Amino acid sequence: MGIKLRILTVWIPKFLIKRELNGTNNITNNYLDQLIVEQGGAPPKQEVLKGNLADRRKMMAMGHNKRVKLLMDLLGETTAMEEGSKRMFEAGLILGQNARKGLGVGNGVEDTIKAAKILYKILGIEFSTENTDGNIILWVSSCALSKYYTPQTCSILSYADKGVLKGLNKNMDLKFVEKITLGSKRCKACINMEGGI
Repeated sequence: MGIKLRILTVWIPKFLIKRELNGTNNITNNYLDQLIVEQGGAPPKQEVLKGNLADRRKMMAMGHNKRVKLLMDLLGETTAMEEGSKRMFEAGLILGQNARKGLGVGNGVEDTIKAAKILYKILGIEFSTENTDGNIILWVSSCALSKYYTPQTCSILSYADKGVLKGLNKNMDLKFVEKITLGSKRCKACINMEGGI
């Protein structure tokens, strides 16, 4: 485990959370905007995140909602969900690969989960994991974005999570099976690992 990963597991300075939140906002919006432009649409103006962390997360979520709504208007819901999900996976993959390099994440499950916790903390998401019979279940107990996301936005953006995990550890795959935005008390995701855990 890298020294940076070890430190940030315990404490993340607020300026770093703001910086990383801006980076996440920019890359996810850029990928959605690119798709909007390809479909002949005009993406909304890229907003600079301002205020405290809660305000910034809300602004990011509302910006994602606008883009997803625009995509659905352009493509219809089914195609928008498919195409948007592909783009968010690509965006997440880059975020995960950058984090892997920057944090010095090793190949083990423990390092990957610790890095994911750091990245989720930036978004205002808290989760725990349980390992049952070689399967990892990820439980999201609270999500700052779920207060604002539409179910469609949540569905598309969850593919960024899938990409991030793949970027952190190419052998791991994530699939959400329950979501707060669809009425569940917690989000539940299954993590599979090539070759088992």
